[in-house]
Amino acid sequence: MKRLYAVFAAIGLAAMTFVAPAFAGTVISVDLWDAGPDLTMVTNMRIKDHPDLSKAPMGIKISQATVPAGEVTFKVVNSSKDLEHEMVVGILKDANVGLPYKENSGRVDENKPGINLGEVAELEPGESGSLTVNLKPGTYALYCNVAGHYASGMWTILTVK
Repeated sequence: MKRLYAVFAAIGLAAMTFVAPAFAGTVISVDLWDAGPDLTMVTNMRIKDHPDLSKAPMGIKISQATVPAGEVTFKVVNSSKDLEHEMVVGILKDANVGLPYKENSGRVDENKPGINLGEVAELEPGESGSLTVNLKPGTYALYCNVAGHYASGMWTILTVK
């Protein structure tokens, strides 16, 4: 009988080992939005312009702006009814300089080191996607790099501590 209890105890411990959840990191909900079909694109809403983003015709809303270092999962939804959007994660070294922007293409230069650490690309209206990255302490920009969107205010800042 003692042997039977020992077997059941061993099975129970093994089951608990497999059932125990692993640390999942931080999950951030991300909403990609725009003002709809009547929006007017602008070019003065980049990070270095220090704009009033409440006046931006499009943007990125996140569920939390400060997270601990480590694994971060972005659950991204394009809530636009008309426009394709994406979300790119890049390091922001200096808010007064912003991200490297190419005026001729209306896009951030993702070829620069640290400017594209990962992305949820080309989401059609209503679509969603996710991205998991391991982030070190620092300041990051989440931005849409569809032509003209970043300069129209489609970015936000994430602080990792």
